[in-house]
Amino acid sequence: MDKALVVFQDKKIRRVWHNNEWYFSVIDIIAVLTDSSDPRNYWKVLKHRLLEEGSHETVTKCNQLKLPAEDGKLRETDCASTGTLFRLIQSIPSPKAEPFKLWLAQVGYERVQEIEDPELAQKRMKELYKSKGYSEDWIEKRVRGIAVRDELTGEWKKRGVQTDTEYAILTAEISKATFGMTPNEYKNFKGLKRENLRDHMNDLELIFSMLGEASTTRIARNKDARGFVENQDAAREGGSVAGVARKELEQRSMERVSTAENYLEQQESRKRLEVKKRK
Repeated sequence: MDKALVVFQDKKIRRVWHNNEWYFSVIDIIAVLTDSSDPRNYWKVLKHRLLEEGSHETVTKCNQLKLPAEDGKLRETDCASTGTLFRLIQSIPSPKAEPFKLWLAQVGYERVQEIEDPELAQKRMKELYKSKGYSEDWIEKRVRGIAVRDELTGEWKKRGVQTDTEYAILTAEISKATFGMTPNEYKNFKGLKRENLRDHMNDLELIFSMLGEASTTRIARNKDARGFVENQDAAREGGSVAGVARKELEQRSMERVSTAENYLEQQESRKRLEVKKRK
């Protein structure tokens, strides 16, 4: 959802990922190009004209997809892919057409480039985390954790886990067995609301998350777990592997792995402590 809204010249444009590419709100784009007080009616008239001129393909390729409306609810609206929009823009007289095309090419194909070159996606992700103040070591663990998670969800899909609810339940089983908390309980523990839990974990929390998920993948695969119930058992077992290791470390180090602080806060606290020690 972070990428579902883009901005061109201070105007917001909604978009949605569909059929492996971005689809943009036609009405939002008309509002940008024409400064019309009624872009919805402008599109209605333009559609009618295009059909009369024989440009049926351009109109029919505009799909009705759900996008957030002003009231926050998802409502169906005409959306078009980058390629369709380039053809559509030719029918809209606007001095903004050329700069908009350049902008559209960039934001429209950004995700396509990442699919064709996964290293590019990782590079962008690492740059984003680095700009927020995360260390190189933490970033490497976070990226590795994403790969481990992807392997697990891919395994679940092959083994008959179907709905988002089932994925959430299995994830909660692993987390409960690993840390003694479900993801929602863990977020409350850290004082988070809508933020991504793993972006606020420290190095060890990330490592044990990976261990629980990697163990679950191996157990499910080796036991040939099928369907939700069998994969739920595998999730509990995989989480228990990480949970046992966590408890052993806590006992020997006399320090808890889970902390209420998020990673960046923890790093800042350590820096302040080091400064005090030097004084």
